[in-house]
Amino acid sequence: MSSTEQHLRVTVAALMYATGEDQRALAMGVGLTQPQISRKQGGHAAWSLADVDRLAAHYGMAPIDLLCGADHAVSRLPADRRASVVGGTQTVLAIT
Repeated sequence: MSSTEQHLRVTVAALMYATGEDQRALAMGVGLTQPQISRKQGGHAAWSLADVDRLAAHYGMAPIDLLCGADHAVSRLPADRRASVVGGTQTVLAIT
């Protein structure tokens, strides 16, 4: 059985894909460094509850939405945070 930590890593990866973000952009959005994001996403460091709060604020959803699985979290992503697909390639929408 998968752990909550593994589910959160999959959810974060799905949200990064849905928004067109890379680890560097996510790190800037949540106040971490890209190497910290890499360690957390690689399972070499744990996501903390404070991280979950920052991730939720960054993605514009409630913290519990991040813990309900990737499909649920992506469905809660505000439309203005989703990357658009143009000509078969994903482009990042400007965040203001």
